[in-house]
Parts: sequence; C-alpha cells; structure tokens
Amino acid sequence: MKNCKLSWVLVGILAIVVAIFGYKFTVGEVQPSDDGRQAVMLSKDERNALLLEMRTWLQSSQGILAAASEKNFAEVIRSAKESGMAAEADTPGSLFRKIPIEMKKLGFDTRGKFDDIALDAEQYKDSNRIVSKLSVAMNNCIACHAMYRFVETE
Repeated sequence: MKNCKLSWVLVGILAIVVAIFGYKFTVGEVQPSDDGRQAVMLSKDERNALLLEMRTWLQSSQGILAAASEKNFAEVIRSAKESGMAAEADTPGSLFRKIPIEMKKLGFDTRGKFDDIALDAEQYKDSNRIVSKLSVAMNNCIACHAMYRFVETE
C-alpha cells in the first residue's frame, strides 16, 4: 500500500515537472511590449545568436537574389542551404527554449523554405520561380518582426 501511494506521489510530481517544461517550451519567455509586440526575454549571448541567425537569412536572401539575376543556380543553392534546416544545429538550446511556439513555427518554416529554394533551383533552374519563392519566404520575416522584439536581460 505504501509503495502504491509513493508511486502516485512520484507520478504527480513528474506530471507537474512535465507541465512546467511543456509550458516553458511552448510559451517561451515573453512579456507584453510597449510597442504592441511581444518582448522575448533573452540573455546577451542568446540575443546575439538570434540576431546573427537573422543576418544570415538576410545575407542568404541577398545572395539568392543576386545569383538568380545572373542565373547562377549553383550559387542560389549554396546561399539557400546556408539558411536551411541543416543550420538549425547551430541554434543554442537555451534560445530555443525561450522563444514562443509561434516563433519556432515561423523559424522552422523559413528554414524549410530556404531548403525548398535550393531544391527548386537544382530541379527547375528558373530565376522567376526562385524569386517568387523567396518573396513568400520573406513574408515569414515580416510576420516575425511584426510580432516580436528581442530584449536583453541581465
């Protein structure tokens, strides 16, 4: 009988721990912001890592546009893959835990769109198609910047 009660207590504690981590994983560390967006609270290193990721996406976008205009599909592929899902391995785990689920979805979708651009460039070699796909991908950037700002915490 004692073992049964102990087991239920342990199950209860485990359920609480899982709920806390689940909440933190989906909601992230956000607060209302005075500009109407959500403020994502990050350490200096996490904020720097996120800003580096966004700069890389911007550089990849510029590289894709420049290469597509010259019909240099090998360079389109290289630039697109630089921001694809393989680059997700460079994202710090602590950062991933702090961003809200909607932002995670946008990030994964954006990386997937870069991979799709690379695949499309390899298969079709059509500059107009590539530019169109990049235009759609950049809507994720616009949506994210409209919803979130990144605040450095101590």
